[in-house]
Amino acid sequence: MGQIFGKLQGKEWRQKQIRKITDKIFYRVTNNVERANLTFEDLYIAILLVYNDINKHLPGPYFDPPSKDQVRNMIKDCDVNLDGEIDREEFVRFMQRLTSDTIIVVSQRLIATLVMVPTVAMATKRTAEGVPGVGRVVRKLPNSVYASLVTMAVVLFQNSIREV
Repeated sequence: MGQIFGKLQGKEWRQKQIRKITDKIFYRVTNNVERANLTFEDLYIAILLVYNDINKHLPGPYFDPPSKDQVRNMIKDCDVNLDGEIDREEFVRFMQRLTSDTIIVVSQRLIATLVMVPTVAMATKRTAEGVPGVGRVVRKLPNSVYASLVTMAVVLFQNSIREV
């Protein structure tokens, strides 16, 4: 549960996660081409890699990467030195801008899961107590443990659906 609460710390946590992903991807792409900046083709490959990581590691629905035309328009806004290539800091700003909506959706879904599921679990505990065989166990569990178990089950279920 401590890891989940760490994820709710807000903007700083999201910024660190994006920076970690972008630094890894930037290094991976520039290491293959042996130059310090990214051309459009390199940038688009990097975007595909970032969205691959987002879809693998963050909870929520599958997120499609932007089209090449959308990327071309965003490059105009993020290429501060107007050299036609993207350096590391421009890449970080580019990715923050590109993924801001994605991170918001993930955060909202995580918060909704962590707030709504325990509430629903507590509201339906009385019904679960009436289920033959399981009811005795549910009656003996403290409310906090029951709500945590139901929340973990829902999160595992959501993750298993994503993997299919």
